[in-house]
Amino acid sequence: MSLHFVEFELNGCQIDGMVEARRTLLDFLRCDVGCTGPHAGCEHGVCGACTVLVEGQAVRSCLMLAVQANGKTVETVEGLSGGPKELHPIQQLFREEFALQCGFCTPGFLMTLVALDRSEPRPNAAEMREALSGHLCRCTGYQESCA
Repeated sequence: MSLHFVEFELNGCQIDGMVEARRTLLDFLRCDVGCTGPHAGCEHGVCGACTVLVEGQAVRSCLMLAVQANGKTVETVEGLSGGPKELHPIQQLFREEFALQCGFCTPGFLMTLVALDRSEPRPNAAEMREALSGHLCRCTGYQESCA
């Protein structure tokens, strides 16, 4: 087993470690670093529960190798708020609009919307739907029905 040194900025802090070349960024973040926000849903890049930001871009951490993050900036949902009693504006909107169910998919939704907001301030509903179209939520469709 060959180990590789990896070092990157995670939520504003420098971290490093030794990883196997095949270890995913998701596994490194959850098992080695202790970030429990990104979730292992499908582990095929389909559901979006593992979404994190790498260099400001939303990526599926289950499809990215930890060694690929070397020298980069990585953000997880744990790094969104300014402190334990503060919420990021998008987290606050989710709270106010009751956009939370079990919470399993929520970190991925949040990270995707943060990336969208940074690239397109004040996105419209169609842009938000498009950005979130790659996420799966098993609790609700996030669409009101008019029955």
